[in-house]
Amino acid sequence: MQTAIQTAARTATPAPLARPAEVLGDLACWALEQEARLSPKPALVDSRGAGAHSDMNLSLMLASAQSLRPWFAHMAQAAIQESSVAGLRRRIGQLGREAEAAMMAATAGINTHRGAIWALGLLVTAAATHSHSLAALLDRAAQLARQPDPDCPAGSVPSNGQRVCREYRLPGAREQAQQGFPHLLQRGLPTLRQSRESGDSESVSRLNALLAIMSALTDTCVLSRAGLAGLEAMQQGARAVLDAGGCGTFSGRRELAQYEQRLLSLGASAGGAADLLAATLFVDRHLGDANR
Repeated sequence: MQTAIQTAARTATPAPLARPAEVLGDLACWALEQEARLSPKPALVDSRGAGAHSDMNLSLMLASAQSLRPWFAHMAQAAIQESSVAGLRRRIGQLGREAEAAMMAATAGINTHRGAIWALGLLVTAAATHSHSLAALLDRAAQLARQPDPDCPAGSVPSNGQRVCREYRLPGAREQAQQGFPHLLQRGLPTLRQSRESGDSESVSRLNALLAIMSALTDTCVLSRAGLAGLEAMQQGARAVLDAGGCGTFSGRRELAQYEQRLLSLGASAGGAADLLAATLFVDRHLGDANR
């Protein structure tokens, strides 16, 4: 029987890509790499180390991001070629599964970016044809997320995120996309831009954006690793850092160090928030480039 990885390898070099699709694939990969390298992210993999993880490091995250570059480009290409919403949803669903297989091959079976494939895949697809405004881009991504995937394998094992959503009856990555990425729109992107405007460095601005997302997100990665107590600690601690002035202040950095130790003690790694930070960086750079 053909495995998913074999299928991914067989379809890895379809028709030549249009230049806009290549650019979007590069940009999505860049966003993942920028998120991975950003430090000091509380309890997440970064340039200092593995955070709360025992099976990941920065090199692995970067290899994973590179493995996904062509698949994001093919999703953008699909949007350029396919006018039907149902047909496009089917195609990007197929590409998403192939991307996940390629990621797993690159990481020896470690789930580094499954959530990012979902979020960035939708945004890359939307950006290929709805790139002139933030509202249009997010509306298109939400429209695609709400469309059922007819080829989703029946009886497939639910992901950890899907499992904890059902267990705690809380929304997760799927609902975030279906609602038009409200934490990106209302928290991540405004904080990123406001922090820059106040004179913060780019790394501080990105850390503040991450914390703004963490302060309110129902992060299923944290839920699966640390339960409701971990989720509450994640949200409250992020708010405390921002209330202390953010990562660009002495008080904020002191709060951030204490916050990280709390998350490490719980084994809580906010992978969902990290995915949304990458999505925020993608949207910010894409719209900035489109409006130049």
